[in-house]
Amino acid sequence: MGRRDAAWQDDETVRYYLDSVRAAIPFAAEQVAVMLRLVEQGRLPVSRFLDVGCGDGFLSAVMLRAYPGAEAVLVDFSEPMLDAAKARLGERVPAPVLVTADLATPSWLDAVAKRAPFDAIVSGFAIHHLEDGRKRGLYGELLALLAPGGAFVHDEHVAPEAAWIARAFDDGMIDAVWDHGRRDRPALTREESAAAYANRADREANRLAPLEAQCDWLREAGFVDVSAPFRWYALAVFGGYRAL
Repeated sequence: MGRRDAAWQDDETVRYYLDSVRAAIPFAAEQVAVMLRLVEQGRLPVSRFLDVGCGDGFLSAVMLRAYPGAEAVLVDFSEPMLDAAKARLGERVPAPVLVTADLATPSWLDAVAKRAPFDAIVSGFAIHHLEDGRKRGLYGELLALLAPGGAFVHDEHVAPEAAWIARAFDDGMIDAVWDHGRRDRPALTREESAAAYANRADREANRLAPLEAQCDWLREAGFVDVSAPFRWYALAVFGGYRAL
């Protein structure tokens, strides 16, 4: 089992990420708003969507608030994450489809292809765990799963183009994690938050790629109107559409 696999199959790692990192991400509401606006520019109404690397189902919950009654298909290879998604979305009607599959190989398509085409595909902080060559292959696979006019929208951790961007991102994230953690632990110090953030088990699983390169890979795969309307240091919202 590789570092990526071990990190995301561990309950403690998943819980720290969900409670301390993902919950503290700066400008989360703005990122969600931009993602929904990009989806709105695609094929409407959204009656079926795919959440790739769904984690605990946060983005699916957002999509289902915007498109009540839509069929949601969620894919992840982490059993703890899928358990969290089930807990979040288990009462939804129609019930979301939860699929255990690993994006690291094209065989993940076998589990979802029969449910295609999708009116929209979303992904949040998942694809950056794949090697660059696999990212490029996945983008082509996602295009093939979309209905004509459908949107692929991605909220992602991207490679900083300069050392100062990496430092600013880490400082901003540590401040956010510290501020979030003090709600439950008032005595928590910034140094403690910084150490926990720096030593988190999933960090070495990251395989970051520059935003501009990934936009180019989307275009090479066949996506049109590719754009990146949100950027905060090493976070970005970007995506494109399948041509009509």
